[in-house]
Amino acid sequence: MNLAFCRIIAVTEAKQGPTNVGTINQDIKYVVHEIGDLLAAARSNVARQVNSELLSTYWNIGRIIAEYEQTVPERADYGKQTLKVLSKALTAEFGKGFSRANLQNMRLFYLSYEKCQTLSGKLTWSHYCELLTISDSDKRRFYEKEAVNANWSVRELKHQIDRSLFERLLLSRGDANKERVLELAEKGIEIAEPADLIRDPYVFEFLGIPENKPMLESDLEFALVRQIEKFLLELGRGFMFVGTQQRVTVNNTHYYVDMVFYNKILRAYVLIELKTTKLTPEAAGQINMYLNYYASEVNDADDNPPIGIILCTEKDSITAEYALGGLSNKVFTSRYVLYMPNKEQLIAQVEAVLEKRSKNESEKTQE
Repeated sequence: MNLAFCRIIAVTEAKQGPTNVGTINQDIKYVVHEIGDLLAAARSNVARQVNSELLSTYWNIGRIIAEYEQTVPERADYGKQTLKVLSKALTAEFGKGFSRANLQNMRLFYLSYEKCQTLSGKLTWSHYCELLTISDSDKRRFYEKEAVNANWSVRELKHQIDRSLFERLLLSRGDANKERVLELAEKGIEIAEPADLIRDPYVFEFLGIPENKPMLESDLEFALVRQIEKFLLELGRGFMFVGTQQRVTVNNTHYYVDMVFYNKILRAYVLIELKTTKLTPEAAGQINMYLNYYASEVNDADDNPPIGIILCTEKDSITAEYALGGLSNKVFTSRYVLYMPNKEQLIAQVEAVLEKRSKNESEKTQE
């Protein structure tokens, strides 16, 4: 018999008195809590099952439509007209949910995913409708993996697609390459080492700050804290906010780290210094001192060495090489922009790099 109900029986059979009333109340609370957990788990399971059945159904509807079109080749030429007629017939027979746009998505759903078993039950039909707007299969698979891994809502998925996360990640480590494209498509973002955390550039468009407005570092910090949830989304998976202006005391002199996070995937503190100017060697020396302090004074025994990120408006590879070279600590520098770079230009840049690399490899093979 369930422990909670055993307790109720014991209380009911006990002698009445002031003490027993309190015990009954406590046991009833325990039972209510346990039943609440059971109901929540049941609802969650039902929701997952319903979602999986819905995805399977829509995939199979798409299959029926595609097979119908393929049976007689000329039917494909009148696809739009076919979907329009089919939409009216299905709506009249079964009600809402069969608009022409939805049927078109179901057809594309089937054509884009060869096997129904590869669909993730963690994503909803609305997630897949957003993913179907991406024609490139590698890019689509990347966003699908990340939506599952990071538990993105539909809104967050759309947000990351609009902000060209895939292209930014490809360009973050320098020249994009096909191996990196396939790696992102197959695994999403794998965070195995500090370098995997870095994006370039970071986009702070959510702050709503005019692009050419002069700004103090303290103002930028304050604005990011006010929008901390959006900042965490931009930073990526595994980040937990610790605080701002975290004190570091060396020889009775106080210094302050602009922002401190903890990444639970890497099990490491992440110290961020904000600079409203270009990268300077002084900034590298400053954050290196903070990292040494955290490694010695703040880290627990099971923490990995802390990581430093300098966010600045501009950087050049030569300055970064001399400022950061030879440091034993993991220090990275990345740009931030207040507005999203032109999306089309960003995509074109990635495609140009990949095309150039592919051409070079082809020429080497011919030699």
